[in-house]
Amino acid sequence: MGLARFIHKQFIDVIEWTEEGDDILAWRFPTADLEIQQGAALIVRDTQVAVFVDEGRIADRFAAGRWELRTKNLPLLTDLRHWGKLFESPFKSEVYFYSTRRRVGRTFGTPQPLTVRDREFGAVQVRAFGVYSFCIADAERFYRQVSGTREIYRVADLEGQLRAMLVSALAAELGAGAWSFLDLAANQPALAAAVAARTSADCEPLGIAIADVRLESLNLPEELQQRLQERIGMTMVGDLGRYAQFQTARAIPLAAMSEGGAAGAGVGVGAGVAMGQAMAQTIGAAAGASTSGGAGSDPKASGPAAPAAMTCPHCSTPLAAPGRFCSACGQPLD
Repeated sequence: MGLARFIHKQFIDVIEWTEEGDDILAWRFPTADLEIQQGAALIVRDTQVAVFVDEGRIADRFAAGRWELRTKNLPLLTDLRHWGKLFESPFKSEVYFYSTRRRVGRTFGTPQPLTVRDREFGAVQVRAFGVYSFCIADAERFYRQVSGTREIYRVADLEGQLRAMLVSALAAELGAGAWSFLDLAANQPALAAAVAARTSADCEPLGIAIADVRLESLNLPEELQQRLQERIGMTMVGDLGRYAQFQTARAIPLAAMSEGGAAGAGVGVGAGVAMGQAMAQTIGAAAGASTSGGAGSDPKASGPAAPAAMTCPHCSTPLAAPGRFCSACGQPLD
């Protein structure tokens, strides 16, 4: 029984891979100390590709389906091994399975803000976050350029490279200055498509295709965001003079409530003086306009008032002009 089990283990009758989980991109079928039986079944499922490698060289490639392994189905391997058409002996070969299904919902973002030139704000720093999906488009290129002879190659082994490519493509597109920052929200789909196209071109030599890129947010660092909000607020206010008066009025109670001692009081007084001057100028201008533009006003009435007439208390003589002594009797008027 033990000998029969030992002999049975020396030959492989079925070669297949049932994927477990979502994190494996490439898997090498365990063929150490084993030989593949002529007529063995190779089962390749949908979204899989099987590649035979002979002594480090890629031989035959199989798409989805059930294959009977004989010399007619292994033309490249037969040629490499110089097998005759009637070759029926077991053989050794490495078999690699590649998962070609799309990996979705992978996230990426800018570790540090990207400094780019903006048409409206000059140099700005932009942060971006999004999701993307990718898949293996060419198993042979992926074997030669990425996975090689590793027993298992996982998604995590590749993601760092893909994220770096996406961020580089995003920086290149933003740096081109096709849109200002305020227009990016309306053009996110176009920007994402451009990033996907640029990244796919970089990934093609690796046998990888970037299937989709979605930008979820584009924003500025907190300090620049505050400046942008201030600019938006000033634009919404419109009349900067009135806005300054409003801000001054708000500053007076805040300064009075601050714990700044004399300095805080000085700030409050200074703000009050500034506000008083502004209000005085406004009231004075309004009063002048009212006086000069009133209908039916008498220009003479605006002159200085005439002094009231006097009578001497001693001789009852009317006096034309006030003085210290009466011009008629000479008595003092005090």
